[in-house]
Amino acid sequence: MAGQGIERREVLRILAIAAAASGYPGFHRWSFACEHAGAGPIPLKRASYAPRFFSAPEYATVERLAELIIPSDGTPGAREAGASEFIDFMVASDPAVQYRFRYGLTWLDAHAGKLHGAPFRELDEAKQSGLLEPLAYRDRYRDGEDEGRAFFKLVREYTVMGFYTSRVGLEQLDYPGLRIYLESPGCPHPDDPEHRRLPPPKA
Repeated sequence: MAGQGIERREVLRILAIAAAASGYPGFHRWSFACEHAGAGPIPLKRASYAPRFFSAPEYATVERLAELIIPSDGTPGAREAGASEFIDFMVASDPAVQYRFRYGLTWLDAHAGKLHGAPFRELDEAKQSGLLEPLAYRDRYRDGEDEGRAFFKLVREYTVMGFYTSRVGLEQLDYPGLRIYLESPGCPHPDDPEHRRLPPPKA
């Protein structure tokens, strides 16, 4: 679901925590913790993840929100990238956001109960999407949902960050840092006039 971008300062803060998280044994899908190339493909499905911060119902909601934000539409999405695992670890590691996540999840379930008579995670996909769209899209904002919009923005930021710091996300970006070169590759733009300034290659 579309929305505003992430502040640069927030990106750097989250990346710093994510880098530290690479040593946690629960993280097996993160670029910081990936095996070297040549060790075979990294399995996308391993032992089930045990949440560090969220309760089981809360984690189920976080997992569902991440799937709706980056769905698996022909390519791996948030589920395959383990974005909900990332969110749980990040929140467990950062007391500054714990209240905001817990309050937001409580708000979301209360709002879903008011509109549809059930917690968010128990709604069908059409009702879940219908509930989130006014929180995600500026032209669909509704009065009285400011807290929900703030929470959706927060969970979207963490989902996107989790996805694009995972191996799955970086592979979709064709990130060159995941490749191992046996020899230095040549410049992909050999006809560039700037090449005239370069010294000839050594024999």
